[in-house]
Amino acid sequence: MTTSTRVLELLGLLQNRRHWPGDELARRLGVSQRTLRRDVDGLQELGYPIITTRGTGGGYLLSAGAALPPLVLSEDEAAAVVMGLKEIASGAYPAFGDAALSAMAKIVQVLPVLIRRRIDSLRAVTISAEGTEQRAAITDVASLTTVALACRDAETLEFTYRTRTGQVASRTIHPHRIVSVDNRLYLIAWDLDRGDWRTFRVDRIDDPRSTGKAFAPRPLPADDPVGYVRAQISSMPARYQVHATVAAPAEHVRDEVAHYGTVEPIDDTSCQVYIAADSLDWATFCIGALEAPVVVHGPPEAIEYMRSWGRRLTAGTRSRSRSVSDRRQAAWPVTGRR
Repeated sequence: MTTSTRVLELLGLLQNRRHWPGDELARRLGVSQRTLRRDVDGLQELGYPIITTRGTGGGYLLSAGAALPPLVLSEDEAAAVVMGLKEIASGAYPAFGDAALSAMAKIVQVLPVLIRRRIDSLRAVTISAEGTEQRAAITDVASLTTVALACRDAETLEFTYRTRTGQVASRTIHPHRIVSVDNRLYLIAWDLDRGDWRTFRVDRIDDPRSTGKAFAPRPLPADDPVGYVRAQISSMPARYQVHATVAAPAEHVRDEVAHYGTVEPIDDTSCQVYIAADSLDWATFCIGALEAPVVVHGPPEAIEYMRSWGRRLTAGTRSRSRSVSDRRQAAWPVTGRR
């Protein structure tokens, strides 16, 4: 192969794997160690941040640099590409989620720190063009990239994890897969301290650090990673068990609620809805979106929360000439029973 073709192949190999031993990399390219060093020197002169390690176990790795390498992309374009990949990785196009994570990891690992900070400053949840479908929140590109690269390279990962109850603990895991489920990203991993599989919400992972220690990947606990995460979520006790009666056929309500709750028919025109949720915001949204008369039976926190939503929304749609006392009397069109 020509020198230019070989150098492009070298760059691709360095982007696809965290660390390459020198002899293995030369063997893959079909060249001598001397030729390999010359090609690496050429890439370094072009601005690619390739680190060379000497001695036993020495080799090459591609790291973050002080300036953007010549990728035929401006800094604005690089930031735009990463933001677009975030949209895909967050669930906009599920079929390409894995590819988006992989591509984003390749780009972010060579971005200058200033551009990373610029991207991380865009912390709003991404909304679809229609404004009706919420995507997964990706607020820390650098952290997500660290986790994705550890999955790719089968390297032990350490991080601080915030549980649903607010507890904070250090975890050491063998990461395997990141999947997008119900507007959130989850990491499937083998927990070394607990000796079992665990599922972690990516937005609750803080300060992930790759130890550089490789591990032999175990087979995933299920053929379908998304199905596995759904099963893990459903097996966890929810903070709130919201119960409501809906004046609509069960078939219609089931299509609207989908897998977020359970629907049981009462008769041909009404049904019972049960939604297990950690967030009353989400349960309120699900019930409010049904476009049918409802009676919320409990829990008491859910009834009061929905009434509060109703008062705010009703007050926001009243004429400015209405008195404050009238606004306070506005009621959410949902009744509560215990």
